[in-house]
Order: sequence, then C-alpha cells, then structure tokens
Amino acid sequence: QVQLVESGGGLVQPGGSLRLSCAASGITFGINVMGWYRQTPGKQRESVASITSDGNKNYADSVKGRFTISRDGAKNTWTLQMNSLKPEDTAVYYCKAAYQLRDYWGQGTQVTVSS
Repeated sequence: QVQLVESGGGLVQPGGSLRLSCAASGITFGINVMGWYRQTPGKQRESVASITSDGNKNYADSVKGRFTISRDGAKNTWTLQMNSLKPEDTAVYYCKAAYQLRDYWGQGTQVTVSS
C-alpha cells in the first residue's frame, strides 16, 4: 500500500524560509512524477511544483524564483524549499505522487506566513 507522509510545515514570518519533505512508502517501481500542491479554504487545490522521473521541473508562476523542488528517486523522497515566503503562500500543502497510473496524496501540512 502506497503512503505519503509530509513534514516541515509551520509558522514563518514574511521573507522567511521553510522546507517541506515528502516520503513515500510501499513503492516498488519508480515514481513518475512527484509534486506539491496547496489549498486554501474555499479554493481549489493548485499545483505549486512538480518534478518528473528524468528531472524536469515545473513551477507555478507565483512561486518561480522562490521555491525549489528536488527529489531523491532512490529513497522515494522529495522536498520543496520555500524562500522569500509571502502571506499569500499560506495554505495547506500536499505532496502527490503519480505512480502506476494512479495519484497518491499526503495528508497535508499547514504553512502559515504571518508576522
């Protein structure tokens, strides 16, 4: 059974940094795409960043230049380094794995950017 566990959320002041991590278990073959999404109350979940098995990265325009996604394919882990955080980055962040024709989600971790 595939499970994703996130860590690293919390409260940070504007301009600060946080690092989110996601660890997948129950993986037998390589994960095709690893990603991060976020959601605020009343809004749809949106893609923040993703990275493919061959290292191609995509970012939402709102986070380009501030967030960096990376992965360790051998360990089935990936991280989201978030710098220069803004209050509008406040959300619940979810990691997602596209694996064997299915999408798997983590439980979510709260990121709050506030002074």
